[in-house]
Amino acid sequence: MRNGKEITNLKVSWKPSDSGNWMTSRNPTMSKRIRIDELRPGMQVEQLDRSWLETPFLRHKLTITSREQIAQLKASGVRTLVVNSETDDIPTSPEVAPLITSNPVLTAPDAPASASSGVPFEEELPGARQTYQAAKNIVQHAMHDTRLGRAINMDEVNRVVADMTESVFRNPDALTSLTRLKKFDEYTFYHSVNTSILALSLGRHLDFDRTTLHQIGVGTLLHDIGKTKIPAEILNKPGRFEPHEMEIMKHHVLRGVEVLSTTTGLGDAYLRPALEHHERVDGTGYPHRRVRSELSQFGLIAAVVDIYDAITSDRCYHKGRAAHEALQFLYRLSLEGHLDATLVQQFIHVVGVYPVGSVVELDTGETGIVKEVHHHAPLAPLVLIVKSAGKTLLSTPRELDLAAQIETPRRHVTSTLHPTHAGIDPTVYLDKKAA
Repeated sequence: MRNGKEITNLKVSWKPSDSGNWMTSRNPTMSKRIRIDELRPGMQVEQLDRSWLETPFLRHKLTITSREQIAQLKASGVRTLVVNSETDDIPTSPEVAPLITSNPVLTAPDAPASASSGVPFEEELPGARQTYQAAKNIVQHAMHDTRLGRAINMDEVNRVVADMTESVFRNPDALTSLTRLKKFDEYTFYHSVNTSILALSLGRHLDFDRTTLHQIGVGTLLHDIGKTKIPAEILNKPGRFEPHEMEIMKHHVLRGVEVLSTTTGLGDAYLRPALEHHERVDGTGYPHRRVRSELSQFGLIAAVVDIYDAITSDRCYHKGRAAHEALQFLYRLSLEGHLDATLVQQFIHVVGVYPVGSVVELDTGETGIVKEVHHHAPLAPLVLIVKSAGKTLLSTPRELDLAAQIETPRRHVTSTLHPTHAGIDPTVYLDKKAA
């Protein structure tokens, strides 16, 4: 929903190509494949020979307005691309073979232009930390009360979600950056808060009004309340579930909806995240195997943010994935038809290609931690350099804004590293507890 109304343009139509791959529908007579050296301002790019996630643009359709954009595509490794032949007098390159790719590019609406931040990131961060901790405590209380058969204190829930909403309006990145905070032994509490924050941030990006944001914020904060009704020996099992245990675990969805509908007085919109966060647009989810046309926008959003936070968290049966890997995984799920493709693309805009807390390696060999994302330059975040090119831990880390470099050659990110493998705890540095 946008401003309380259903969004109708967030739908991508698909059809199988002759080669058996999936691609976006397009009239082939209106498109031509050219070399990057033939690209010039005025042309509309429809497809690249690599994922758009590897470029600074992420819009999956781009009208070239400057030679700098062409240079950026070249620097990203683009060699051939498909352009709309009606946008300019485009030279033909018949000798360029058609590209067959297992990662087709989506044609989607341009990202909506979110309002600029009202408060600088560093200024909003301290208050965002307090709000985050309050939300975690309130989720803990709500689950404790539910487990004991008591009503959830909705005054507390509404108050903290209102605070989270205002933080996201002041600066959409500060609270979102804290979703990297996770504790293995308190997973359910942190996961509930992180899911709510990510849903609020995505909703803000989609221009939801405050009322709609509050609804999805409350709904996602309480989306896993039904886990309090699952036997502890299954919920806390130190390993993967057996098939019959998984069936019991799935009951948390309907038990959660039952709790919320009978004890909170919340309307249908608030219950959608709890009911639909495990549904999939192709009908492979649960509990009702609903398809895209049967799902609410809240449910579609909840599915994306729930998966992202879950797979970036350490569990007893798997180590959390690095944020960049998790985004690639979501992208693949959307291409396979499990998640709403356009919402996944918009979510990548929200958290950034390299989300806060990502450990990255630069072309110089230096190791850094992403401290702040730049939505205008998603491949050039503000990083905190913590290791030298020789992999020596620096006694005094230093900031480097990759988007504001003056010296040449300009440094850039070449890869992401798993924090454990890199021997770095990003939270220690980002919370300024390092020596």
